[in-house]
Amino acid sequence: MLKLLKYVKSYLWMLLLAIALLFAQANFDLALPDYLSRIVNTGIQQSGVESAVPVAIRQSEMNRVLIFMSAADKESVLADYTLIDQNSADYDKYLADYPALASGPVYVLNPIDQAEIDRLNPILAKALLAVSGIEKALADPAAAAQMSGAFGGFDLSKLPPGMDVFTMLAKLPADQIAKMTDSMDAKFATLGDKMLVQTAVSVVKAEYQALGMNTDKLQNNYILNVGAWMLLLTLASGVCTIIVGYLSAKIAAGMARDIRRDVFKTVESYSNTEFDKFSTASLITRTTNDVTQIQMVVVMMVRMMFYAPLMGIGGIIKVIAKDSPLSWLIGLAVLMLVSLIIVVFSVALPKFKLIQKLVDRINLVSRENLSGMMVIRAFNMQPFEEERFDKANKDLTAVSLFINRVMVVMMPIMMLIMNVLMLSIVWFGAGQVADANMQVGDMMAFMQYAMQIVMSFLFLSMMFIIIPRASVSADRIYEVLSTEPHIHDPKEPRQFPTSFKGSVEFRNVSFRYPGADTDALQDINFTARPGQTTAFIGSTGAGKSTIVNLIPRFYEVTNGAILVDGVDIREVTQHDLRDKIGYVPQKSALFSGTIESNLRYAYEDATPEMLQSAIEIAQAREFVESKPEGMVTEIAQGGTNVSGGQKQRLSIARAIVKKPPIYILDDSFSALDFKTDAALRRAFKEQAADSTLLVVTQRVSTIKNAEQIIVLDEGKIVGKGTHKELMENCETYKEIALSQLSKEELS
Repeated sequence: MLKLLKYVKSYLWMLLLAIALLFAQANFDLALPDYLSRIVNTGIQQSGVESAVPVAIRQSEMNRVLIFMSAADKESVLADYTLIDQNSADYDKYLADYPALASGPVYVLNPIDQAEIDRLNPILAKALLAVSGIEKALADPAAAAQMSGAFGGFDLSKLPPGMDVFTMLAKLPADQIAKMTDSMDAKFATLGDKMLVQTAVSVVKAEYQALGMNTDKLQNNYILNVGAWMLLLTLASGVCTIIVGYLSAKIAAGMARDIRRDVFKTVESYSNTEFDKFSTASLITRTTNDVTQIQMVVVMMVRMMFYAPLMGIGGIIKVIAKDSPLSWLIGLAVLMLVSLIIVVFSVALPKFKLIQKLVDRINLVSRENLSGMMVIRAFNMQPFEEERFDKANKDLTAVSLFINRVMVVMMPIMMLIMNVLMLSIVWFGAGQVADANMQVGDMMAFMQYAMQIVMSFLFLSMMFIIIPRASVSADRIYEVLSTEPHIHDPKEPRQFPTSFKGSVEFRNVSFRYPGADTDALQDINFTARPGQTTAFIGSTGAGKSTIVNLIPRFYEVTNGAILVDGVDIREVTQHDLRDKIGYVPQKSALFSGTIESNLRYAYEDATPEMLQSAIEIAQAREFVESKPEGMVTEIAQGGTNVSGGQKQRLSIARAIVKKPPIYILDDSFSALDFKTDAALRRAFKEQAADSTLLVVTQRVSTIKNAEQIIVLDEGKIVGKGTHKELMENCETYKEIALSQLSKEELS
């Protein structure tokens, strides 16, 4: 995958924006459990009262609370409150909020920050609980008698009429009060600050009710406020998800387009040597299926590969920050998940590398069957081909099923781990809640964080499923892109002479196919001149097509040189060279479109007159005009809706439209009858009177009138001259000629 990273550069800003949005989304999602915890803990359990620091408290109650504080704490607490009475400027405003103000002064909390509230929380919580405990004890005489020891031996249940216990406590010596507060602090220490504050909240709520405040409204407002924030965060997360989805699709589609474009451009620059290395089926698979694999993994990577670690790491940080006693459960679950992923992928990874090769194989068999259907039917080989396809299909299916069987085990086990984790959190969390070590809302938030952490591993496991296969696809694509064409243009190309004539000279040319042990051509020497026909004839495999394929540089000569108008073809660009050549291949190739579009393939700006002239010379006019649509008749892919002879004539007409100085006709008359062959050659000779004409053929009748005939045998020239000269001097040519024509026809 890293080999294709260069394709990310064009979309780097999109990727960075997507990562920023994923970071924001992860933060939004990680914040939701905390808000849920606040709704449960504060909104429901604490009735909307957020802390043990009351926003307002009656003066009489404050006086009682101050008894159980040190002098320094008293001073700091009173500094954070303002006493409101009938003489205060904002009396009417506060009276509406706190109706009890009509009966006596009220302390109102000044605007302070969260740090100050956190500092005051334990101080006020302990004092409020102490006052509340005494008030409850006084309501029960037996409890009051038990508490008397804490107040210097006085029996609180037998206080003189009208004597207030808090008045008595206020008169006790400071050291005795200190002993009392120390004793209470020791008991409160077992609760912890969080539980201490939560316990004191009920006292604050009772004080709010005493002030005449609407505590139900306070609770509802808190829940609605926190719920609104949760909804807002959810909507923001949803917006981020949509935008990231759009960006990931755009990045992936753009990268796939760029990769396909470069693969196609690279393949277009290949010589036949490279095409011999890669099969057509493999190149199609690499351009389609392999690129699709890359596109899919890029979408998943942008959406999950960055998001999942953010969620997992963020969830772990949140859990650690809460200092939860259940953190060990998540650690155990993560360890089990990582072990599962390692085991599964150590088994499945080797198979991922095999599956793309099997896709190549099934594409190859399919392509051969579709292109060779007529031959298969002619020899009644349908059962054999069905068996061959079935084997390739079964091999691919078997590997796919093996991978799926391995992968299908992972998801249920992961879900089992997650469900056991949830059950364990409830089981152990319930005990922590019962022991007052944890609040219910914190346990619920912990469950949410645990689920987010486990889900992040599920997302990563999905990535691990597709990344190995995509990695194999990336390697296959890179193999195509990194294959250096055997034939390349010179760094400083020469130009052909302005007065280009088109002579072609082979000078001591030898050629050997890549990987072959012997030369296919040996020491070939000849010159093809303008205005003349140079023909090549010989037995099958003699090297006729190989010679003409060297001229447009479909292959590169092994030794010697080919000169066109005195210029070595290796010293000019391939474009300039091929621009001078009209090529008709041995196997005629037509493209999907119309007859006209196929003819214009050679020269896009050809006039209708040029097209008509070309089809007349190629003896194609009759069958073109017989079509109802004429020149705009549709040609199927590969020209399957026209006959072999019609296909050859259209290929020749296409070359004629170009009007090049050099024509190469590689056995291009083989599908024509003798009458059409003769008429075409005659018309062609008139049209290309000044061009160099190189013809490969098996028919002696086609080249009998050629100015130069070159006879090949096993890659060597065994005869060169006119028909008459060769009949006298070349035994090989004479044998070929006599095998096709009678002596009378040859004379």
